[in-house]
Amino acid sequence: MIRLPTATTLALAALIAASSGAGAAWAQTSATAVVKTGDGKDAGVVTLTEAPHGVLLKLELKGLTPGWHAVHFHEKGDCGAPDFKSAGAHVHTAATTIHGLLNPEANDSGDLPNVFAGADGSATAEAYSTLVSLKGAGGRPALLDADGSSIVVHASPDDHKSQPIGDAGARAACGVFK
Repeated sequence: MIRLPTATTLALAALIAASSGAGAAWAQTSATAVVKTGDGKDAGVVTLTEAPHGVLLKLELKGLTPGWHAVHFHEKGDCGAPDFKSAGAHVHTAATTIHGLLNPEANDSGDLPNVFAGADGSATAEAYSTLVSLKGAGGRPALLDADGSSIVVHASPDDHKSQPIGDAGARAACGVFK
């Protein structure tokens, strides 16, 4: 049996602690949301990966109505069914928020491109947003802040101009990022 000196043992314990538990929380580089419909059915998974200037989203959705659907980041990590209003408004940093990826005055950090569900109700896509981060990098809104955030899939597409949510319709599915 090899005995390590006390200082080495303490350093090794500190290294292990930093790579797990509380130390890993600050270093989190990805988050996943399990998406559910208003009646509790599985609607897929959305995975976020922190990137140098934003987040990369991987959407694997199912059980949607065929056609285009708006997708937005919402300010609270709460998907109370059946209408998901508990998710709050879109993620943003300004008191007055202007919606729309096609609106030159927009400041709504929750805006994302639409996704298309095929005839079987599934949608698979990747998107990139420079408007948010997982932990507030670059001064962008933090999706993993104290009250978390969610991803909401709407019943209709976003026109990227109309206020307040691009005429996206009802909230059809929701998932909380963890």
